[in-house]
Amino acid sequence: MSSVGKGVAAASISKIIQSRGYRVANIKCDMYVNIDAGTIRPAEHGEVFVGEDGVEADQDLGNYERFTDQICTRDNYITTGQVYQEVIKRERNLEYGGEDVEVVPDIPNEIIRRIEVCQKKSKADVMVVEFGGTVGEYQVLLFLEAARMMKIKYPKDVVFALVSYLPTPRLLGEQKSKPTQYAIRTLNSAGINPDFIFCRADDPVAENIKRTISTVCSLSQDRIISAPNVDSIYDVPVNFEKEGLGKTILNALNLKEKKKNMNDFVNLAHKVHAIKKEVKIGVVGKYFNFKSCKDTYLSVLEAINHAAWMNNTKAEIIWLDSEEYETNPSKLKELSTMDGVVVPGGFGTRGVEGIISAIKYLREKDIPFLGLCYGLQLATIEFARHVCGIKTATSTEIDPKGEHQVIHTMLDQIEKIQRKNYGATMRLGSYPCVLRNNSKSFSLYKNAKISERHRHRYEVNNAYRAQLENKGMLLAGTSPDNNLVEIIELPKHPFFIGTQFHPEFKSRPLTGHPLFNGFIAASIKKQKIKK
Repeated sequence: MSSVGKGVAAASISKIIQSRGYRVANIKCDMYVNIDAGTIRPAEHGEVFVGEDGVEADQDLGNYERFTDQICTRDNYITTGQVYQEVIKRERNLEYGGEDVEVVPDIPNEIIRRIEVCQKKSKADVMVVEFGGTVGEYQVLLFLEAARMMKIKYPKDVVFALVSYLPTPRLLGEQKSKPTQYAIRTLNSAGINPDFIFCRADDPVAENIKRTISTVCSLSQDRIISAPNVDSIYDVPVNFEKEGLGKTILNALNLKEKKKNMNDFVNLAHKVHAIKKEVKIGVVGKYFNFKSCKDTYLSVLEAINHAAWMNNTKAEIIWLDSEEYETNPSKLKELSTMDGVVVPGGFGTRGVEGIISAIKYLREKDIPFLGLCYGLQLATIEFARHVCGIKTATSTEIDPKGEHQVIHTMLDQIEKIQRKNYGATMRLGSYPCVLRNNSKSFSLYKNAKISERHRHRYEVNNAYRAQLENKGMLLAGTSPDNNLVEIIELPKHPFFIGTQFHPEFKSRPLTGHPLFNGFIAASIKKQKIKK
């Protein structure tokens, strides 16, 4: 089933192999015909994770980066759309030598080629390849065929792991393995015999269940790995190692045992479990209706948690629906109960007036604020309206005919929008930023030059920069040519920072991110003042 934890399992396997001294790389294979995740609604498929090179990918690439502290690029991401696009392009270029091009074997061969390319570029000793979707789905069949063919091509170097859910019916109170048995049989019918079974469940898997699954799939019990729910996803590789996964998986891959060192994650797990204090962080958004908020804002939530741990506290996340502030303005008072508030990225006009009202409240009440991408843009509009006196200040995205578009379309984006050329055409990936040495951002980064990842079409309109600065807004970070505003601050506020980029993508569990670390520190200080 989807969202069962395949991405975390894949990232954990990579972390374990990496901790044994081997080079590892991850690939996510998504079944949809989209070329990438960039045109899919966050509420439909979860957040779009942006890589260093600008790839708009599945959120699992974020898990890979956070667990292994390695950069993911478009080489680490494969979709059905990419595969068919490449095969058709090569057919048009006569690269198949006049042969007829068939779904099998040519589509699976292209999948295999991409995995091999990623391995060569990353110089990885081990590739961990995750297939999205569910065994038995029509969409996944060609990827399973590629996996089967890889096993034939590399018989001693390919192993398969199945992540399967063991339900515990509430009235019975015991785990049931029949769905997993059925999944194993279905996988067998595709010509694949799993070498490992990861048993996702609410609680650790009972020994009798392990014995049953072992019998069904002809595996020794040390290949049946318990994967219960945990408080933190960073506990997962630690738990897997307790099951002896590192040694077992290296033996399966015919790799020599090396001295293991996963002390960093073990120490993190101990630290997180020992923390008793909490800080209350609100997240003002609008993608709450269709899918889990955790998926929609995954990297933001992880960045908040990382920073909280760095400040020896835990974050209590409160979801704040901006549309409710539009219909019931009195609800804004709930913001006063927050120690700090994050306004993450987003698109479109729905709920933006509620977000602007929330930002005004946070600014006036001295509540720590961190705005990301759209958060910076709406904070700029709010400041222009209520501090600079530009009452009709708006964004081109919100009101294309607005008189005062303090946020407007980037010049290189205008033609793309007119032609409806939306796929992979935003300002994407890492760009440099120069910080003002009198800014809070400079003091947090401890560096005048930084690089962060972007995903946007709109920017602060330079025609309004003087007015904003004259009224007290600090343009704390800009592009090296000073043409694009990257960071805004209000120096007289305890913590009020907006970024045009997405710092959450570079946050790591062992270090946090400078801006999030500073935001949480300010939120803790606010908490103490309230008390």
